[in-house]
Amino acid sequence: MQIDLRGKVAVVTGGSGELGRVMARTLAGCGADIALTYLKNREMAEEVRAQCEKLGVRAIAVQADVTECASVQALQKEVTAKIGDAHIIVNNAVIQYKWLAVLEQNPEDFESQFRSCVLHNLHMAQAFVPGMVKRNSGRIVAISTECAMQNAPSQGAYVSGKRGMDGLLRVLAREVGSHQITVNQVAPGWTVSERDRSAGTEQNENYAKNVPLKRRGTDQEIANVVAFLASDLASFVTGVYIPVSGGSVMPGI
Repeated sequence: MQIDLRGKVAVVTGGSGELGRVMARTLAGCGADIALTYLKNREMAEEVRAQCEKLGVRAIAVQADVTECASVQALQKEVTAKIGDAHIIVNNAVIQYKWLAVLEQNPEDFESQFRSCVLHNLHMAQAFVPGMVKRNSGRIVAISTECAMQNAPSQGAYVSGKRGMDGLLRVLAREVGSHQITVNQVAPGWTVSERDRSAGTEQNENYAKNVPLKRRGTDQEIANVVAFLASDLASFVTGVYIPVSGGSVMPGI
């Protein structure tokens, strides 16, 4: 079997980021036309757009603030006008912040995580899902984290945002399932990225010793699962949280 996304339009938020650019290229490699968003790094977004086009698909880079409803609505209009209705949305963008103990964390950090995790997914759903409903098909893939299960010290704001996102997406999966729209979450562990390869920091024994597979996962391994969930091969998978963490976290039954 092969993952075939030809004729599909995929929107990847945070497409200029370390993981976003790999997911965009991977989906393009499967044949999907790509719309990738960026907040500030236009130069990198344009580079990724060009890389996708070299794979033989249409691609656009769009500036968008995924925490703002009006910006996401404008994104939807631009995507539709330039490359067509979205069949796949990959909600990947996130706001970075300083990790501190709950008693020390600025309340604004919790608010920023709520906006980039919960409102991000809400705005994308309200902008793009109506078109999926009309077609009676669609794929929503949101990027979560193993931290949502680990609940380690200093992760309070991040985990709060991701757990809120989890609730929203599970409800959405039930609400839109009758339209053959799937809603799933991919939860990476501490992932090796281009930055690590450049710096030679792929290995971390302290982290790997607690991972059954005894290593960190790669950005490509995350992107592979996203591509699967975006495809017809995963047509009967919805409402799930899938760790791609080498067994670092294992959801119970």
